[in-house]
Amino acid sequence: MTKEENQMYFAANPTAAHDEHLVDYSANGINLKFKTDAGVFSKMRVDYGSGVLIKALSDVQLPAGDILDLGAGYGPLGLFAAKIWPQHTVHLVDVNERGLDLARQNAKLNQITNVEIYASDIYEQIDSTKKFGLIITNPPIRAGKNVVTQMLAQAQDHLINGGILLEVIQKKQGEPSSRKLLQETYSNCTILTRDKGYYVLQAVNN
Repeated sequence: MTKEENQMYFAANPTAAHDEHLVDYSANGINLKFKTDAGVFSKMRVDYGSGVLIKALSDVQLPAGDILDLGAGYGPLGLFAAKIWPQHTVHLVDVNERGLDLARQNAKLNQITNVEIYASDIYEQIDSTKKFGLIITNPPIRAGKNVVTQMLAQAQDHLINGGILLEVIQKKQGEPSSRKLLQETYSNCTILTRDKGYYVLQAVNN
C-alpha cells in the first residue's frame, strides 16, 4: 500500500487514481471474488487480519439479530458473514464511498442478497433504535486511537443483550490496550483465536 493509500482508505472520497484488481479468497469452505481498487484498504489481497477473523466466524455461536460489519471497505468480512449466515441480514458500513461501491459490486458478483450497504461515520448514520446480534470489525488503526476507541466502546449501545463484538487486531498495533478497553467496557473479553500476531477479541454485551 502506498503512502497515498495509507492516508486515503478511511477518507470519504478517495482521490487515488483507479487501479482495479480481482481477488479470490477461500475460507470456511466458501470461495468469494472481490473487485478492489486504489483508495481502499488492502487492494491487492484480503489482508491477513481479516482472514483470521473470517476463519474465526465458524467458532461463533451467533445470537438472534442482524450483523454489522463496521468499516467494511470492499466487503470481505461482511460478505463472508452473509454467506455463512444466509438467514441473517448483514449491514456493511464505511465512510469510504469507493469502498462501499465496490462492496455493492462484490455482493452482486457473489450473488449475495442478504446485505444492506450504506455510508456511516462509525455509528452516526446507523438507526439508533437498531440493535445487532453481532458486530465485526477490522478497525482502521491508521485513522487514530480515538476512532478505534469509539468503534469499540460505542458498540455496546448497538448490541442486543447477549450480542457479540468481534475485533481483529495485531499485538504490535495495540491488542493489549484494546483488550483492556473491552474488559472495562463489557466486563468480559476473551481471545477467540490468535494467528501470527493477530488476535480476534470477543466481548459479549451482558
